[in-house]
Amino acid sequence: MDSRYAQVYAAWRRDPEGFWRDAAAAVDWIRPPERIFDAGAGPAGRWFPDATLNICHNALDRHADGGRGTQVALVHDSPVTGTVARHTYAEVRDAVAALAAALAREGVGRGDRVVITMPMIPQAVFAMLACARLGAVHSVVFGGFAAAELAKRIDDARPVLVLTASCGMEANRIVAYKPLLDEALRLAAHRPGRCLVWQRPQLPATLVEGRDRDWAEAVAAVGGERAPCAEMKATDPLYILYTSGTTGLPKGVVRDTGGYAVALAWSMPNLYGVRPGDCFWTASDIGWVVGHSYIVYGPLIHGATTVLYEGKPVGTPDAGAFWRVCADHAVTAFFTAPTALRAIRKEDPDGALRSGHDLSKLRTLFLAGERADPTTVEWAQTQFGLPVVDHWWQIETGWCIAGNPVGLGRLPVKRGSPTVPMPGFALKALDEAGAEVPPGTMGSLVAELPLPPGTLVTLWGQDERMRASYLSTFPGHYETGDAGMVDADGYVWVMGRTDDIINVAGHRLSTGGIEEVLATHPDVAECAVIGATDAVKGEAPLGFLVLKAGAARGAAEVEREAVALVRDRIGPVAAFKLAVAVGRLPKTRSGKILRGTMKTIADGGAWTVPATVEDPAVLDEIAAALKARGLPEG
Repeated sequence: MDSRYAQVYAAWRRDPEGFWRDAAAAVDWIRPPERIFDAGAGPAGRWFPDATLNICHNALDRHADGGRGTQVALVHDSPVTGTVARHTYAEVRDAVAALAAALAREGVGRGDRVVITMPMIPQAVFAMLACARLGAVHSVVFGGFAAAELAKRIDDARPVLVLTASCGMEANRIVAYKPLLDEALRLAAHRPGRCLVWQRPQLPATLVEGRDRDWAEAVAAVGGERAPCAEMKATDPLYILYTSGTTGLPKGVVRDTGGYAVALAWSMPNLYGVRPGDCFWTASDIGWVVGHSYIVYGPLIHGATTVLYEGKPVGTPDAGAFWRVCADHAVTAFFTAPTALRAIRKEDPDGALRSGHDLSKLRTLFLAGERADPTTVEWAQTQFGLPVVDHWWQIETGWCIAGNPVGLGRLPVKRGSPTVPMPGFALKALDEAGAEVPPGTMGSLVAELPLPPGTLVTLWGQDERMRASYLSTFPGHYETGDAGMVDADGYVWVMGRTDDIINVAGHRLSTGGIEEVLATHPDVAECAVIGATDAVKGEAPLGFLVLKAGAARGAAEVEREAVALVRDRIGPVAAFKLAVAVGRLPKTRSGKILRGTMKTIADGGAWTVPATVEDPAVLDEIAAALKARGLPEG
């Protein structure tokens, strides 16, 4: 297949501002940009500093009023409740405008923060867009987090209002959301004045008098009032999305309005090969950046139909669920995580459950969220006869750093590589001294500044932390935190994290944060957490515990309690299931724990005794302890 990628990428390299000026034509501006980039603004510059727009107008009103009013904008497919609902662009626009009017009556205005903690239901999407309509800054918190984690985000964002639902639904249980929120608000130092609660019939919630209000009643009370779209600066914040920080304190990634709209508008046709009117399905959660960009904003800005799925890849009801959804809604491009495919492969290795589903509309399968191992990619290509496109990006970048641009003509695939950098990203692999390493050599992956539109502009209220976290190690570059290489053909290879952030089923978690929780157990003297390779989740946290002398509980009991402690403090999202009591931890003479060597042992790799280890026998003890637990798995 001939590809225009080289010409397009070269055009960006020749004239970056001209490239993004042209791309900005896909967006409806109130005041179009005359100045494209301000290098002196913020920690790393700002895009379209003199322009104004409203991203909700771009996602809804211009389509509802421009000939797509009767086209389906949002499909809600919920196997856990046995329901499917379709909402047109006109219907979504009206629902969002009414909710925005209700929020305005509750005192929400331009620049105010609103925390949204919701299951995968249409009201969650309406909530995000209603905030954008008013110019309020939304912060969506994934429902899998425990109350303490939600409280941290509330304290950091300081919202004037929280939007939630009474419960979330899983295959075999109902998750009560409201008690989690109540506990989070008890723990938080900041107390928002109002909470709107969407009551689901499966488990209605008890409302706190004076603080909580029934969502549906609040919307009904506005009658026919509909909030207009506020005129926002392109540089105004659209949302805050939190990612784990190595200090245990969450980092609030700030996304702006204009640059984000331009980047997503460019990516839909050029990277994903999606046309207006196509059905685009991203099997993620709106609590993650993938859900923000490609369940909500990207498809709707582009005039496509988006699918909101309340279910799992397996168990709702079986490993054929994804293919049923693709067939039922004539999905043309499907985006999921390698973890999901590994789970499907485990349950249905021969693809028997795919039979009977008409996938003739499905053109491409996209993977992201973690490294797509070559075995999974090969299996998916064999099973489904589709191009499988891996691509690499981060919560910080908001969209793809490197991928295979379907809309420009796919490039040859190298399994294990997400292919090539997108326009806006000039990637290098550097050594510790900041020198570029030869092609094919491992180093720290960095991107030259400035970053393209759509990427983070700062951390909420923490410009200096933004500089320290991403911009200071390699001056003039954005530090991705990933290790990898760029080969002689310009293909990018992402091999793993360079810090203590592990990737569990596409969710980035801090091992340091888990260690902080384990250390609170009264019988734990010392602990270490690594990310062990997991056949389904990519990585899974594995904890090592050194018990205090004379511990009141036995090792097995402490291990069980440690697992429960992490589930309670961080939540099921951590997928922490195994803690192993050991006599001591392997350390260097300077006291550094040899986590890398421990991971190699846990993964069954060939390991050697580091020259700096204080006592080599400790590594043999670690290996023996893991072997007794059946690790590494054969």
